[in-house]
Amino acid sequence: MNEEKKYTTISIPTPLAEKIKKRIKGTGFHSLSSYVTYVLREVIAGTEEEREEVFTKEDEEKVKERLRALGYLD
Repeated sequence: MNEEKKYTTISIPTPLAEKIKKRIKGTGFHSLSSYVTYVLREVIAGTEEEREEVFTKEDEEKVKERLRALGYLD
């Protein structure tokens, strides 16, 4: 199955675009769009990871123990 990729256009300030173009020279990024897409994917992935596990199970148990000791939980 050959899925067609769909794209949208996003505008960024020209001075920022120029800075990015300088930054990607000599890297594996061949376009401004490929770099911006990479950065946005990394940011989104980072925020999704943060949301997935705010507390570890160990942290959760410590909080519950403290709440029990204070009389908030049975």
